[in-house]
Amino acid sequence: MLVLSSPSGAGKTTLSRMLLAQDRSVELSISVTTRPRRPAEKNGKHYHFINATKFDAMVKSGKLLEWAEVFGNRYGTPRTLVEITLAKGRDVLFDLDWQGTQQLREKLPHDLVSIFVLPPTVPALARRLETRAQDSKDVIRSRMANASDEISHWAEYDYVIVNEDLNIAFAELRAILAAERLKRERQTGLSAFVRELQAKLRFFREREPRGPRFFQP
Repeated sequence: MLVLSSPSGAGKTTLSRMLLAQDRSVELSISVTTRPRRPAEKNGKHYHFINATKFDAMVKSGKLLEWAEVFGNRYGTPRTLVEITLAKGRDVLFDLDWQGTQQLREKLPHDLVSIFVLPPTVPALARRLETRAQDSKDVIRSRMANASDEISHWAEYDYVIVNEDLNIAFAELRAILAAERLKRERQTGLSAFVRELQAKLRFFREREPRGPRFFQP
């Protein structure tokens, strides 16, 4: 489970899209939500849209790895879908805040890699929020105010990327993912591969001539 967190405007969404476009072994975790579906959204692609009653039932039965309420709507990560993807040997990418990351760590601490993305400067963060042209000035001010609280949790993450240059930041993200995949406990089938190597090496050892050897100069 690969988690990317950052204050709004630091670049985690852009980095996530780049990773999904270039690495077919990574799947994006699709959350369930009680929020009404917007016209351009597709159920199962952007979110799994469910009602509040079903959401409550998933919480009570432990079917969500993490969940939170934002502006009166609830969002959560379905446990079953994540476990199925991991069982296939694929990585799951999460776009979460620090609270969601904390919940994931409590549930599955040994299979989580967390990365916090920082902006290079405060002016750069403000400029990126303004350039997106997605929010009003009041919303931008609110996001800037919330950024301090988000950034205060940076030390809880395994890795930190300072996104000054997008290409460099993406290369660092790929390097982290490559290193984590090479960890012994994450290489599926490694034990069987090593046993096969050892069996073949024993065959050569058994065929090796016994007794003293004489070498000619």
